[in-house]
Parts: sequence; structure tokens; C-alpha cells
Amino acid sequence: MNDHTLVKTDIIADTIFTKKELYDVAIVGGGLAGLALAIQLARLNYTVILFEKEQYPFHKVCGEYISMESWPFLHSLGLNLKSMQLPMIKKLIVSSNQGKLLKHDLPLGGFGISRYLLDYELEKIALSDGVTIRENTKVNDVVFNETGFAINTSQQNFHAKIVCGSFGKRSNLDIKWKRDFISTSKNSLNNFVGVKYHIKTNFPADTIALHNFKNGYCGIVKIEDDKYNLCYLTNAVNLKKNDGQVNKMEENILSKNPHLEKIFRESEVLFASPLTISQISFDKKKQVEDHVLMIGDAAGMITPLCGNGMSMALLGSKLAAEQIHEFLKGNIERNVMEERYTEKWQKQFATRLKMGRTIQRMFNQSWLTNFLITSSKSFPGFIDYLVRQTHGKPF
Repeated sequence: MNDHTLVKTDIIADTIFTKKELYDVAIVGGGLAGLALAIQLARLNYTVILFEKEQYPFHKVCGEYISMESWPFLHSLGLNLKSMQLPMIKKLIVSSNQGKLLKHDLPLGGFGISRYLLDYELEKIALSDGVTIRENTKVNDVVFNETGFAINTSQQNFHAKIVCGSFGKRSNLDIKWKRDFISTSKNSLNNFVGVKYHIKTNFPADTIALHNFKNGYCGIVKIEDDKYNLCYLTNAVNLKKNDGQVNKMEENILSKNPHLEKIFRESEVLFASPLTISQISFDKKKQVEDHVLMIGDAAGMITPLCGNGMSMALLGSKLAAEQIHEFLKGNIERNVMEERYTEKWQKQFATRLKMGRTIQRMFNQSWLTNFLITSSKSFPGFIDYLVRQTHGKPF
């Protein structure tokens, strides 16, 4: 048993036997937004408990590219990014499903890092800052009353003054609470499947590529340890047409793009099997559900081809932390906290999400993708405009 495991075991034992189960803040979901929020609040001397259904470290379906706008914030959380020798991404390549290429310099740029490493490092920081983390714990329900929340989990029950939902793209709570996007009929924005591998391949370390194929697109970017992340999003129809077999879909559909065919043929896959997630939705979501503040993908998802979901999750956690702090200090009422958080979230991200949905619709049409790639070569300022509309400033 290593030191990290010992620390977690001691915290869990203390929680079970000696702590009153009332926290200032409970966070459901230990991804990027949840961990970042937990660290911020713990440093403000609030008691924080975070529930994660998996056990760290673990892989997630994610593009694993972060815009440089998040670098200062991650550094402030205690993450020494410079020491990790991460690949710095400065260039973008986009291909049509026929193989036509667009090459462009990224105005701000970014860096590649796996969620396996990033979340694990943030978890260690959260533990050192006093956050109580309950791994392998599924939250079954969260119920609000006038004084706070009752939280029912697979392990035991807890209580908190505030609850934040950071449970990703789709969860059992989304279904239980009958959130609006769950009941929306299938359309071009809510019926997607995500697939991810880590691979060894020959590809420029300073470049992120987005390769289009029929009803989907695939991203490739270098991460730590000379590995690359290959992650793609496709309409569920593609998988259904190939008998639900990922390898068959890659051969029959993705490999029609010559750039993807070359990647699949020449790369070494490092996963025993692909990591997948289904029923991904980019429909609009509410930022507050029955007094639970939503952060990260639970609050709203930008389409992956915009390459900025991780930065949005981090900035969203900062916005939530500011309003939670004001409420717990007694400066504002709960309804004001919720209204301000929603307003600030919308101000930061509504335009990005709208642009992301527009771009997604455009790239769903092969002829339009070819036209955009061909015409954009003559109008590089148009690409800069699209990038600016889906990214923010350093925070």
C-alpha cells in the first residue's frame, strides 16, 4: 500500500467514525470541475466532501487538449505544469472526409495532458488541502430542504449546506431528476457516441488535428510520456449500421478519410479495448437544478471540435466558488447565489456554446465541410474568428 492510499484510507476512516456528516459543500463527481472547485473552497476554510463513483487514477473519454487560457488557473491550484514537460500545441490541422487539408496557427495555443494524469494530480492536491474524497461511491439522490441537502449514496447518507453537480455528460441523477435535455427527442445535437484510445504514432508534437468523417470527427493530440490521445465523436447511427462494433465502424466509415486510415494502420494502440460513452448531448442545460449548482459538462457541453471544454470546466468552477463563498459568508441569500452564478455562467459561455452548436451542424454536412476547408484557406481571419468565439482570455 503506497502513501497515497494510506492518506485516503485515514480520511475515510475519520469520516466514518469521528466526523459529524455535515459539510459546507458536497460535490457530486470528481472530474476536472469538481476537483478544481473542491480545492478552491477548501482553501477558503470550508469543509468539502467530494463523491466519485470510480477510483483514481482512471481514464475518461476526453479530447485531452487544454487552451492556454487555463494555464494560470491550474498553476494557482498548485499544479506544476512546467515540470511535467507537456507538449505545447501551436498548430491546427482540419481535414474533410475526402482528405482535403486546412492548416492554421492557433492564436493562443494550448497543451496536451491526459485526464488520467491531470485528475489524479488534482486529487492529490485536494487531499492535501483537506478535502474529504469518497471514491467508489455512487450518489443515488440529492434532496433539498430549507436548511440544506440530504445526500443518499451507495455507502451512507450525508448532509451539506450546498451541493454542486459535476457528474459529467450524463448520469443517473440527470435521469432521476428528469432534466430537460434527457427527455428531448433525438436530433443532430444529442445522439452521439464518444470513443477514445491512447496510441503511439508519428505525428507533430505541436499540432492538434481534427479529421472529419461521415457524421463525425476525430481528434489527435500529443499528451505526456510520448503518447497521443485519439478521440472521436460520431452519430450513434454510424455505430448501429456497423452492428455496434467499434472496429468495424472505424474500418467502414472513419477510414474513408485517408488521414485517419493512415493513423489506424500505422499506430500502436495502448488500450486493450476502446473507452466509450453513449447518448452524449449538446442540447442546452440549466445551470441550477432544484438548488444544486451545476458545473463542468453537467452545466453545458461545448462541441469537442471547438477544443475548449476543459477550460470551460475550470473557469466554471471558479465562477461557482466565488458565489458559494459569498453565500457561506452570509453576504447573499441562496436565491441570489443561484441567480448570480447562472448569470455569470451564461455571460461567459452562452456565446461559445451557441457557436459550437453552429459549427457542429456545419461539419455534419460533408459538402459544407469541403467548402469551408477550401474557402478558409483564402480567408485565414475567418478561422481566427471562429477560434476566438469558442475560447476566452487567460484567467
